[in-house]
Amino acid sequence: MKFNFIQTIISIAISILISYSLYSIHEGENKILLSIGSFVFLSTALITMIGVNFEQSRTTTNIRFVSGIFFVLAFISNLIFSFFTFSIPSYIIINGILLLIFVLIVYSIYKAKQ
Repeated sequence: MKFNFIQTIISIAISILISYSLYSIHEGENKILLSIGSFVFLSTALITMIGVNFEQSRTTTNIRFVSGIFFVLAFISNLIFSFFTFSIPSYIIINGILLLIFVLIVYSIYKAKQ
């Protein structure tokens, strides 16, 4: 696994901008939770999609595809949360489960060397 420095920095910057836009849209009291949670999930998905290369090209392609799907899921999930009032446990549980499923799938693909 090899990190591309410039692409990783760009992924983090994009995640920061999206998180800030979600922070600006949300009018409830959980703005900071929404922005931090969206940054963690989006940056994890974007870094594995754009900023990481693996030894085998199949592994890289599969992980990038899964990362793209989960990036879209994370964006939609956080966008929905930004328009509605939500409780802290519901946000943490939903996004936590999605993030852990994402990490499990990426780990499984990486260990399978596919």
